[in-house]
Amino acid sequence: MQLLDGKALSRTIQGEIAETVSQLVAQGRRPPHLAAVLVGADPASQVYVRNKVKACERVGFRSTLIHEGAELSQAALLEIVRGLNADPEVDGFIVQLPLPEHIDEEKVTLAIDPRKDVDGFHPMNFGRMAQGLPAFLPATPFGILTLLERYDIETSGKHAVVIGRSTIVGTPVSILLSRKAKVGNCTVTLTHSRTRDLPAEIRRADIVV
Repeated sequence: MQLLDGKALSRTIQGEIAETVSQLVAQGRRPPHLAAVLVGADPASQVYVRNKVKACERVGFRSTLIHEGAELSQAALLEIVRGLNADPEVDGFIVQLPLPEHIDEEKVTLAIDPRKDVDGFHPMNFGRMAQGLPAFLPATPFGILTLLERYDIETSGKHAVVIGRSTIVGTPVSILLSRKAKVGNCTVTLTHSRTRDLPAEIRRADIVV
């Protein structure tokens, strides 16, 4: 069994991005600008967004954090999204999930301009991903593909077992691993809470995600 070191690879890739950004700035161009919208005080979300801000700092990106209280109305959040969509200085942004219960996450996701949807959650990006067209990919699935590619793991013809069917990780990973691409061409089994014998499925796998 081979375990892939995501942290080490992350440091390498961040160094590569920092070098690219440095070259852009040296040419008189502005660095990329990413924004994050955080509503409420969910501890996991706070850590996740804080790590994104720190990563932006390390690679030389400009970042903006918009942190609103849990009482923020859906209308007010949609207004923030519209403002970010229209801001030419913002290249991409995320609205951190989960949102408070009184806010419809689907409506908020649909309101994001797909061209700035760096989380890859908008149906347009998801559909383009499924068709093998250029699109923003969800971060974790894209990270998994990058790990496989950078570690030169042969995937063609392999049996991949994906554990979990969420639209954020499991389902996108299953689509990406089965597509006709350098990292792909897998036979994919997507397992979930109703899978009858998960250990047996894992034993049959060449790749487990």
